[in-house]
Amino acid sequence: MPQSGNHLHLSAQTDPVTMVVTDASAHLPRLYNASEILGDAHTGLTLQIAPDQARYLGTVLRKKAGDHVRIFNANSGEWLARITEIRKDKGFFELERQLRAPTQQPTLVLAFALLKRDATDLVLRMGTELGVTHFMPLITERTNTHRINPDRLHAIATEATEQCERFDVPQIESPQSFTDFLASWPQEHRLFAAVERGEDRAIHTPSLLPNAHAGDGFLVGPEGGLSDRECQMMLKYSCITPISLGPLVLRADTAVAAGLALIGCSLRSAAVLSQ
Repeated sequence: MPQSGNHLHLSAQTDPVTMVVTDASAHLPRLYNASEILGDAHTGLTLQIAPDQARYLGTVLRKKAGDHVRIFNANSGEWLARITEIRKDKGFFELERQLRAPTQQPTLVLAFALLKRDATDLVLRMGTELGVTHFMPLITERTNTHRINPDRLHAIATEATEQCERFDVPQIESPQSFTDFLASWPQEHRLFAAVERGEDRAIHTPSLLPNAHAGDGFLVGPEGGLSDRECQMMLKYSCITPISLGPLVLRADTAVAAGLALIGCSLRSAAVLSQ
C-alpha cells in the first residue's frame, strides 16, 4: 500500500461511468459511518472511531496514527480520513477531503422466502453487491425458518456495502407472510417473479427481462418453489411479471444472483437511455 504516515498524497479521480475511485485511495480500508455519526462532514472534522472499527483497524489491519482510511455514508459521500489516535477499542479520525460526492442508488426491492442461515447470509451479501436497497424476507408455505437476527444481517449488509463501493446500507425489513407482502406491494411498480418449470404451466414467462425501473422488485420463492396456491394467488396481480431464469432449476440463492444481475443490467440501461 503506497502510504508513509502523514505524507500520503492522493489525487482523487473517479471513473465517470462507474463512479469508483481509481487512484491509490481505492486500496485504503473503507468504513461505513452512519449519518448521525458523520454529521455535517467537512475538512478538519474530528470523529471518534467506533469500538468495533478501532479493534478492526488496530488489531486486524495493524493501522496506527497517521494512516489513512475512507469513511462514507449515503448523505456525506466518501471522505479521506487520517487516523490521529488509535488504541484497543478507541481512537479518532480527522477528515481531510471528500473523495466522492454522494450519489443516489435506484430503489430495488428483493423479496425472498427465508432460507437456512448460510443461504440467507449469502442472499444478503450478494443482494447488497448487486444493488438491492430493500430486503423483504417472506414466510411462505414451504419456508422452514421464520426468524432472523436483524443485527447480524445488518452487519453482513454493512460489510458488503464497504466492499462493493456503494454508499448506502440496504434496509432489512422484518419477516412477513407471503399473503401480506402481495397485498401491500405498490401496484405502480412491477414485481418480477422467478417462476420455476411446472409452477404454472399455463404461464409463458419471458426469457428476456423487460426494462426495469427504480422502485421495481424481484421475488424469489423458497427451495422447492412456491406452492400451487401461492402461484395462483400471485398471478392475480397485474403488477407481477413472471420471468424465467432459464431451463435449469436453480437453488434459491443462485436464482437471486441470476435475477438481480438481469434487473441491474436493465436498470443501468434505462439510466443511460434517460441521459
